[in-house]
Amino acid sequence: MKVRLDSTVVERLPRLSLGVIHYAGVTVSPSPKKLQGRINLFVESLRLERDLAKLTEIEGVREWRACFKRLGIDPSRYRPSSEALIRRLLQGHPFFWINGAVDVNNFFSVLHALPYGIYDEDHLHFPVVCRLGQASDAYQGLNGRDMQMEGKLLLADEQGAFGSPIVDSVRTSVTDNSRNLMQVIFFHEHVSPKQRDEILGATARMFTEINGGEAQLSYLVTA
Repeated sequence: MKVRLDSTVVERLPRLSLGVIHYAGVTVSPSPKKLQGRINLFVESLRLERDLAKLTEIEGVREWRACFKRLGIDPSRYRPSSEALIRRLLQGHPFFWINGAVDVNNFFSVLHALPYGIYDEDHLHFPVVCRLGQASDAYQGLNGRDMQMEGKLLLADEQGAFGSPIVDSVRTSVTDNSRNLMQVIFFHEHVSPKQRDEILGATARMFTEINGGEAQLSYLVTA
């Protein structure tokens, strides 16, 4: 098994599950105008339908904040990445364009209010485990900060921590040279099996439509 949930996480969040998609042979390039148009339209509708003051009424935001609290993480200091993205858009900031892989990843994270991660699989050393951070866990984050990950929910491989539902690392970031990717969706306990299937399927379809390649899907990864 390439990815698993550590027992210490399962003890605190017994119904947490991960959606994992492996992509092989992708071509990463700037997002096409068709995708940019769809995302911009969604952002406009999100701003019309949602108010920043009522952000926590969104199920995914509310549930992931609750998950963080159960893990001993202050969600106001370390926000789930999906909440941070939604909050930024509701504050009037534009969608931050990176490339076709990251943009699809971020779009679905906002759409479903779930933390998503996308990683260059060729920079990973399997197996990967989702666990709580230890004192030695740290990495350079995509937000430009040195992230100290002790006590935080994270993903780690044989070289150490590289990602989390807070912010991911520079080490495994996706670039135009990336060809084989791993995408992780962090599902809170109120996402039903049917919803998980639908989200995984829709994510993989749009991702390969934009970036090519082949997708292999799995979920409910347990210790």
